[in-house]
Amino acid sequence: MRSIYPVLRYPDAHAAIEFLTAAFDLTVHEVHDAPDGTVAHAQLGYGDDLVMLATGSAPATRPADDDYRVYVAVDDVDRHHERARAAGAEIVRAPFDTDYGSRDYAARDPAGLVWAFGTYRP
Repeated sequence: MRSIYPVLRYPDAHAAIEFLTAAFDLTVHEVHDAPDGTVAHAQLGYGDDLVMLATGSAPATRPADDDYRVYVAVDDVDRHHERARAAGAEIVRAPFDTDYGSRDYAARDPAGLVWAFGTYRP
């Protein structure tokens, strides 16, 4: 059972959900809309892990390319990278090998948040 979950805010959470499922291979677990039609709460999964998101303000400043908010461990970084690139993700760091044995890459989503993906599993 997990105890820590990233929570992200997007100006258009419905569009973010579409992008995150197409580009980063996340799956929709649940989406709850507010009375005004915005997303009050959503859960997206990757394997057994979850990220929560909702409609909210955009980040005050655009994060640096290496200032990621979410790290997702994946089995095949190169396949995942190609999927993200094909779906229009801004690749901020192409796949590379680390000195601690992981293969990683990073991509920015349409709201400007940077996601990192790699083979390292803490």
